[in-house]
Amino acid sequence: MKKVCIVTGTRAEYGLLKPVMDKVHRSDEMELQLVVTGMHLSTEFGLTYREIEEDGYPITAKVEMLLSSDTTVGVTKSMGVALLGFADYFEAHRPDIVVILGDRYEMFMAASAAMVARIPIAHIHGGELTGGAIDESIRHSITKMSHLHFTATERYRQRVIQLGEPPQTVFHVGALGIENARTVQLLSKEALEKAIDFRFTDAAIMVTYHPVTLEKMTSEGQFRNLLDVIDRHKELSVIFTKANSDTDGRVINAMIDDFVKENEDRCRAYTSLGQLKYLSALQFCCAVVGNSSSGIIEAPSFGLPTVNIGDRQKGRICAESVLSCGNGAREIEAALARALSPEFQKIAAKAENPYEGVRTSDRIVETIRQSLDKGIDLKKEFYDKEFRT
Repeated sequence: MKKVCIVTGTRAEYGLLKPVMDKVHRSDEMELQLVVTGMHLSTEFGLTYREIEEDGYPITAKVEMLLSSDTTVGVTKSMGVALLGFADYFEAHRPDIVVILGDRYEMFMAASAAMVARIPIAHIHGGELTGGAIDESIRHSITKMSHLHFTATERYRQRVIQLGEPPQTVFHVGALGIENARTVQLLSKEALEKAIDFRFTDAAIMVTYHPVTLEKMTSEGQFRNLLDVIDRHKELSVIFTKANSDTDGRVINAMIDDFVKENEDRCRAYTSLGQLKYLSALQFCCAVVGNSSSGIIEAPSFGLPTVNIGDRQKGRICAESVLSCGNGAREIEAALARALSPEFQKIAAKAENPYEGVRTSDRIVETIRQSLDKGIDLKKEFYDKEFRT
């Protein structure tokens, strides 16, 4: 039995990884080692490790790391605590491979510890660009530490190869989030409204906004602009999903709480909806607003317009249904008006999602299994791609 370690640190990333976890867990040839860390273990962020347990996945270890601070110093110290925890875990459990999704600092520490422990890494969602976030540098760093790569588009595959990774180790499989949207049995409107205590009107929107981590002290002003626009549109009912444990995330979450308290008749805020309720909610919304990757990757598969604000997702491939705008109130107002117009609603309903894949989780798990059977050489050769001069 090959030991496959899957690391998860956030509610959103766990939802994406579930089909991979499930297939490894049910495999006769692989043993699942599930490590939870980060926000999963935080009371402030909903102790979402309990959702994992309720789903029936055995947690092998919990790596505590989050300090009660979202300053740059606090985040950096959390990273240091995480590195110590993952070093101990890998020494004790010696997995045959570590599977990591994305680009957050929790995953950077897991990858760093695995690299030093001489354990191969499989990385999902490499090759992407997010020009406004530190995730950009973290993602490419994890790519250089990894041995198998699963990208969401062919362009991203080519970018990973451009970083020097051998083409035979880089696989374009599509995005796991879309596979989930296609296969999960979503809740009915009545069941969802009861579960989250929210009434979906014909003008319901989903709002998710995270700090732009490569900018200093901009979160409050930028998010205030968005709230001012929403405040002027009393016809909108709003679901807020709260920010992650990034620098200044608490600033945004406090502002959400205050706004919802003043608008309880039409707004609700959730620390964690979970995958099922989040995807179910998308089918009853008329737009997604904010700067989360879900508005770019998952929302187009629901035929939904997305208002993508600011630079946090700058550089990502976008469907025709995604409207990108600046973070000023006038720019947000104009983009929201366009997104809610009948003309653009029709465009979004027909838009093709560039992140669509075929049997995404099956291909990831099967590639990992075959690679472990053959053996993964830790000594990677740098692949020199020919460049035009």
